[in-house]
Amino acid sequence: MTRMRAVDAAVLILEKEGSTQLFGLPGAAINPFYSALRAHGRLRHVLARHVEAASHMAEGYTRARAGNIGVCVGTSGPAGTDMITGLYSAQADSIPILAITGQAPVDKLHKEDFQAVDIAAVAGPVTKWASTVMEPGQVPGAFQRAFQLMRSGRPGPVLLDLPIDVQRAEIDFDIDTYEPLPVDKPAMTRAQAARVLDLLTASQRPLIVAGGGVVNADASAALVEFAELTGVPVIPTLMGWGAIPDNHSLMAGMVGLQTSHRYGNASLLESDFVLGIGNRWANRHTGSVATYTAGRTFVHIDIEPTQIGRVFAPDYGVVSDAGAALEQLVALARERGALPDRTAWADDCRARRSSLQRKTNFDAVPIKPQRVYQEMNTAFGPDTRYVSTIGLSQIQAAQLLHVFAPRHWINAGQAGPLGWTVPAALGVAAADPEATVVALSGDYDFQFLIEELAVGAQFHLPYIHVVVNNAYLGLIRQAQRGFDMDYCVQLSFDNVNSAELGGYGVDHVKVAEGLGCKAIRVTEPDDILPALELAKKLLVEFEVPVVVEVILERVTNVSMGTEIDNVVEFEELAASGADAPTATIAMLD
Repeated sequence: MTRMRAVDAAVLILEKEGSTQLFGLPGAAINPFYSALRAHGRLRHVLARHVEAASHMAEGYTRARAGNIGVCVGTSGPAGTDMITGLYSAQADSIPILAITGQAPVDKLHKEDFQAVDIAAVAGPVTKWASTVMEPGQVPGAFQRAFQLMRSGRPGPVLLDLPIDVQRAEIDFDIDTYEPLPVDKPAMTRAQAARVLDLLTASQRPLIVAGGGVVNADASAALVEFAELTGVPVIPTLMGWGAIPDNHSLMAGMVGLQTSHRYGNASLLESDFVLGIGNRWANRHTGSVATYTAGRTFVHIDIEPTQIGRVFAPDYGVVSDAGAALEQLVALARERGALPDRTAWADDCRARRSSLQRKTNFDAVPIKPQRVYQEMNTAFGPDTRYVSTIGLSQIQAAQLLHVFAPRHWINAGQAGPLGWTVPAALGVAAADPEATVVALSGDYDFQFLIEELAVGAQFHLPYIHVVVNNAYLGLIRQAQRGFDMDYCVQLSFDNVNSAELGGYGVDHVKVAEGLGCKAIRVTEPDDILPALELAKKLLVEFEVPVVVEVILERVTNVSMGTEIDNVVEFEELAASGADAPTATIAMLD
């Protein structure tokens, strides 16, 4: 046993549990923890400019690679409350992150001490566990339990709050014999797998809906193998996008009211059986349950028992980790051998895909947003990691971009907080320094935590940020059409320092450059691709974030609706001839 401060034990446990990267801000109540970081010197740390941003950086870091757990650190009081949005976002999307906060001394907690808040009570509803550790001897066990909880069952965030006197206190601790606690993940049985395959075999037009649980379980390869063994087309959810490559012949498109493909919705409506794996039946995916479920048999597999039947009761439900379930299903499908021939059904899904494309090849000035995504598909290869959060930019990106691998579409799916994209992209860049990371924002999301660009410049976390600027809260403006109003959603004004913007308001190029980054503005559609190519060169040369701002037409209504059979297409659709390749990709054999 070794005598050491509780915070020294905490840092050693972080290392033993596999942590490599922290994001945060020091402060008086967390300085003992920072002194332990400095003393041991093996954990990397990125200094955020805002503690909410640090929590989103931790999210991006976790989401980028299987096994990662991002850590965000802050002092007492406002630091913890600033982290709440990141904790909510992580919990909503089943993302494990560890938040560590400082706290007033134990004997001051009931005396309204400076920056003393019951952060465990505040964070409780948006974490798997939130605890103020009151005894120094409990610090090792608290960290050990935190990692077990984050990894067990449905993954999610944990907050540990450390009073400053607890941090400083000495304890006896032996890191050499420390071991992580076992992780609990339910697994499908052989009998359950047989039942699922029996139901699948009895269907005529089956689909697999692959959710974020497939990505979290690092089970994308098993998903593709199962789809190929059975010949069943796959519908990824927004959080599962990339689990099957977009150019795979069994990729049937996404379904939903907003982030969806016309052909995905059409195929779902033609199906008679749906096998959901690691998904939540989120309302933006389903629309009304009556329309979504009519005439179809459903099987639902999810790691969280309370998800089964939460939105609607499936015909058969299994509580299982997605990876464990797919392992059983693949093994049993191999054993059974002769499965129904799904060739005609898969061909029908592919035919819908080839004929139900949205047009992207617009030459209008100001630029139509569809053209931006067309050029992004050309400029960025299959290894690109895209990062986005909310708004018309994210919705249309999901409709028009192409993603080819898991964890290459990194998105705050359920919470969708504005400002998420910049810090999350920095977390992704920290997790995968060799990757081409491309963030996508509307101007409003971009402005929320724009100061974090300086973090990318300071710590050389290069990524490309495509900002589609219409000087509007575009998604809210479109939603306000139902109220016959356009109220408090316009961001346009005459910038006295940048008259050339023509009323578009904020000069994002000057702001980005002032924060140590490179920036390019585009106003003509034919200049989009050259600007993206230049951005890739600047990324390599300067190793800082590069902003490509595209000035869009002020108003574009993006395809969406109230039901999956009633999505409104506001723009003309792709022709079957010359224009079709702008929105399609070559399919794998």
